[in-house]
Amino acid sequence: MKNPRSTAPCYASVLLATSLISGTTYATPLTRDNGAPVGDNQNSQTAGPNGSVLLQDVQLIQKLQRFDRERIPERVVHARGTGAHGEFTATADISDLTVAKVFHQGEHTPVFVRFSSVVHGNHSPETLRDPRGFATKFYTADGNWDLVGNNFPTFFIRDAIKFPDMVHAFKPDPRSNLDDDSRRFDFFSHVPEATRTLTLLYSNEGTPANYREMDGNSVHAYKLVNAKGEVHYVKFRWKTLQGQRNLDPRQVAEIQARDYSHMTHDLVSAINQGNYPKWDLYIQVLKPEQLAQFDFDPLDATKIWPDVPERKIGQMVLNRNVGNFFQETEQVAMAPSNLVPGIEPSEDRLLQGRLFSYADTQMYRIGANSLSLPVNRPRSEVNTLNQDGALNAGQTTSGVNYQPSRLQPRSEQASARYVETPLSGTTQQAKIQREQNFKQAGELFRSYSNKERKDLIDSLGEALAITDEESRYIMLSYFYKADSEYGTGLAKVAKADVQRVREMASKLND
Repeated sequence: MKNPRSTAPCYASVLLATSLISGTTYATPLTRDNGAPVGDNQNSQTAGPNGSVLLQDVQLIQKLQRFDRERIPERVVHARGTGAHGEFTATADISDLTVAKVFHQGEHTPVFVRFSSVVHGNHSPETLRDPRGFATKFYTADGNWDLVGNNFPTFFIRDAIKFPDMVHAFKPDPRSNLDDDSRRFDFFSHVPEATRTLTLLYSNEGTPANYREMDGNSVHAYKLVNAKGEVHYVKFRWKTLQGQRNLDPRQVAEIQARDYSHMTHDLVSAINQGNYPKWDLYIQVLKPEQLAQFDFDPLDATKIWPDVPERKIGQMVLNRNVGNFFQETEQVAMAPSNLVPGIEPSEDRLLQGRLFSYADTQMYRIGANSLSLPVNRPRSEVNTLNQDGALNAGQTTSGVNYQPSRLQPRSEQASARYVETPLSGTTQQAKIQREQNFKQAGELFRSYSNKERKDLIDSLGEALAITDEESRYIMLSYFYKADSEYGTGLAKVAKADVQRVREMASKLND
C-alpha cells in the first residue's frame, strides 16, 4: 500500500541543498516563529482538492493568529506620529547646575525622537490644527532620560486632574464621532488659564509646516541638581536650525487635498537625502528664591518665563530613519518619569500627574517589560530586581530578587537620592494663588504680524461662531481681556455684540 505521506522534500530544503552544491547564495528561507522552514506559504493544506482546510496547517494558523494580534492599544493622545534616531552633543559646561552626565561638556548621547499630533488617531491627517508632540529619549550613561514636550511652550491646563476632561473635550463627540468646536469651548469657558495656549492653537502656529521647521519645549519646569545638592529650576527649549515655518489656512487646504502625511514625508525624505535636521538645546534658569518674584506662579504650565535669558547647552542632529515603524516609533515608551541623577521634577501640578500617567499608559499598551524592548532599553546596565511578567526576555541568574540581602553585594545608591524639598502648610485642594490668566495671551497676540493676527482672528472667530451663545461670549471676554483689538476682531467674525463682550471682560480679574 502506498504511503499516504508525501516523500517530496520541502522547497526550502531543496533550495538550501542546491545552494550548498552550486555555491549560489539565496535569501534566508522563510520560517515559522519556532525557526522551522515554511514549505509552502502560498496554499493552505486541504483534505484533497475539494476538501476543507486542515487545522494541522501550522503556518496558516500561526499567520492568522499573529495577524489578529498585530496591533497594540493605540495611544489615547499622540497616536499619530513619526520618529527618527540621532545624537545629542553637550556643548557647554553646566556642572554648576547638574551632575547629569548627558550634560558633561563634549558628551555624545544617542537619542530617539518621536514627533506627533495630539488629538486624533494613528492615521489622521497631519494637516489638522493641533499641538505637536516633541519627545526625546536620551540613552545616557546614567540610564534613559525622556524629555517629553510640545512645540508650544505652554499648555491649556495647570492641574493634571483636568487632563482627562480636556482630552475628552478635544476628542470627537462620543455620540457621532464628529469634531465639535462647541464642546471644546464649553469646557474652556470654565478654564481661563487656557487663553494663551488657545491663541497659539488657532494661530498659524497650530499648523506647523513640518517637524523639521518647528521648535520644541519642555513646557514644564524641572530641577537641575549639582554635586553640592544645590537646586535650580529650568525650562528646556529646542530651537530649530532650519528656521520656523507655519502654514496659513489656504496652504493647509492645499496640502490636505493631496497629502495627509506631509510632515512624515518631509522628515523621512530629508534624512534619506542626508539633509539631517538639527536643533540647539537652550535652558532658562531660576534660583528657588526667584520663584516668588514673579506676578504669576512660574511653575504654572500655562505660563512662559518672559525676560529670563536663555543659555545654549547642546545640539541634536537626527541622522537615521527607523528600520521598522512598529518596533521603534510605535513601541517607543516615552514618560516624564524616566529621569536620571541630576534631573528631577518640579512641583508643577500638571507635571506631577504626568509622572504617573505616561508611564502607566505605556505599561498598559506594551506590557510590564516594555522598557526592555530594543528601542526602550537603556544603554547602561539594568538591575531592577523586577520579576516575571509577559515577554520577559531577561537573563537574570541570581536567586536574590529582593532587598535588603546579605547574599548579594550591596550597591551604593546614595548619590541618586532626590534632593530634599522644604514643605510648609497643610494638605489642600485649592487653586494656585498667582493665576494671571490673560496678560501673556495679549503679549502673544501683539507679537504676531498683521497677517498672522488676521489668520488667527478668522480661524478662531469662525470656530467660536458655531458654539453655544453663553460659551461664545465667555470665551470672547477672555480674549478681549487679553487684548481689546484681539477680542473685538473675534467678536466681529463670530457675529457677537462687542459691547456685551467688553462689559463681561471688565468684570474679569487680571
